[in-house]
Amino acid sequence: MTIPTKPPMKNKQLFLILSFILFFVLQVQADDLDNFIRSQMQKRGIPGLSLAIIQDGKILKAQSYGFIDKNKKIPVTTNTLFQAGSVSKSVAAMGALYLVEHNKLFLDENVNVKLKSWKVPDNEFTNDKKVTLRGILSHTAGLTVHGFPGYTVDTKIPSAVQILDGEAPANTSPVRVDFVPGSRWRYSGGGYTVMQQLMEDATGTAFPGFMKNNVLSPLGMKNSTYQQPLPPELAKLTATGHINNRSVVEGRWHIYPEMAAAGLWTTPSDLARFAIDIQNAYAGKAGSVLSQSMARQMLTDQKNMDGLGVFLQGDSTTLRFGHNGRDEGFDALLTASVDKGQGIVIMINTNDNSHMMGRIVDFIAEYYKWDGFPVKTKPAAVDVNSETLQAFEGRYELFNNRIVTFDAENQRLFTIEDGFIDEEFVPVGSNKFTSTDRNVSVTFNPDAKGNVTGFTLQDNDQHYERTVPRIGPLADRHKTNADPDPSRTPKIMAALQAMVKGGKILEEASGLTSGARRDFAGGMPEPQTLKSLSFIHSENVAGRGIKRHESDVTEIVTYQLKSNQPDTYILVHLTSDGLVTDCDLVEK
Repeated sequence: MTIPTKPPMKNKQLFLILSFILFFVLQVQADDLDNFIRSQMQKRGIPGLSLAIIQDGKILKAQSYGFIDKNKKIPVTTNTLFQAGSVSKSVAAMGALYLVEHNKLFLDENVNVKLKSWKVPDNEFTNDKKVTLRGILSHTAGLTVHGFPGYTVDTKIPSAVQILDGEAPANTSPVRVDFVPGSRWRYSGGGYTVMQQLMEDATGTAFPGFMKNNVLSPLGMKNSTYQQPLPPELAKLTATGHINNRSVVEGRWHIYPEMAAAGLWTTPSDLARFAIDIQNAYAGKAGSVLSQSMARQMLTDQKNMDGLGVFLQGDSTTLRFGHNGRDEGFDALLTASVDKGQGIVIMINTNDNSHMMGRIVDFIAEYYKWDGFPVKTKPAAVDVNSETLQAFEGRYELFNNRIVTFDAENQRLFTIEDGFIDEEFVPVGSNKFTSTDRNVSVTFNPDAKGNVTGFTLQDNDQHYERTVPRIGPLADRHKTNADPDPSRTPKIMAALQAMVKGGKILEEASGLTSGARRDFAGGMPEPQTLKSLSFIHSENVAGRGIKRHESDVTEIVTYQLKSNQPDTYILVHLTSDGLVTDCDLVEK
């Protein structure tokens, strides 16, 4: 037998020195990541952020930053509860698929077979094709209602059936089928509310209790609940929500009786446990909530890179699943690899329309050298004169009801989101600019008179190209002008006031499209008051493909707005017959 000997003192010292160096290097790396996140939060005015990083199928890092509200008195911890927004759908989907595995529900059965307390109303679209759980989970069921605004804490809360029928005190329109199920894809939070009722009717159990017993507790998601409203003991553990101008949500947060669609309170670590369980199930590991075959169905593209409750990214070698989420005052992001044991969950206590969370994801992926994430190329800048640069300033309809704003400064274009600088675009040609954050370029397109009518967006990572139409200039670059059609302003004011109030006043108001009447039935939270409109600018956008609330927009009128919000402008979207179909509040 060989007797081990003590290592020489020199070796001990060398070991200690190397250990110290390794510890120091790791600390520097950690500081790099933490410093990047803190710099992004400061740049965007984010009160608090919490994240979890998955590596090798385990939670490698759980970290919190900032404070539970903008008063900066109570720090966020890794146990602070955030609202998950639509990430709630992914977790709820696991509960529904669990019921499928236990023969309580069936993916391709007409949901009306199991629904008891409410039925999907049949109409001409459901004659041959019926609403199914598969269709609901993949947003192909033809059901209406995109999302839910929630309810302030002092408001009467409707039941799920009242929400599904759009009956008071519900603040959204009825959930109905308006295209043939399975014929196309359209996001529907309303569909997940149908699923919530379906799960309750099939089990005879309240949704929060079912989810706790069959999904949350088995996954060790101890800091998660679908209870709405939150019980007082859990309310003490929450972050406070902030809207996009960083003001506090009234009552700190909204209540979401649409629990499956938007009602999960959780932490990044708990959502990481959820993602890890899907990864384990996909790999066939024992102890997962779902079987391997069901997990693989969940992560199979049904239509438009949408699985069953999760969205998919990448190809067969780099496939990731995940979901974004937004509730009033909270944003969330989950993305995880299917078979590499990697993932990221980020939650913030504000609504932020920037690419910040995407930048953090890219930084983390580069930091840990993960495959399947874009590798950025550094653009080489050329000179562009200031007059040319300023012609590209303005607002553009990035996609339906989503504006991107460009501001020119120091030979660069910057996107402005929520009043904060977001993304920098460097000129690489006389009318072409490339992002310093992503492999994305924009090429501005003039008409025959030289006026910019939009830009061509080229995304080299997603391999697509499309035209983005111009809405109009920055409002604060123009002074008030004589209105070329002053007679319409009182009509527009009346229509806007009706949109703010909603309800019967909106139903009886003139000057609005049917889509606006339907989608603003619950009113608009901002502006709370409308005192006067001062004409700034009008832009003819006919033929640019801008559509709001299912109506084509032919003109966008910019007014300076006197209201409860100072120094605000409002963009009013009009149809060819002068009806108001939407409006946007902007700051510049």
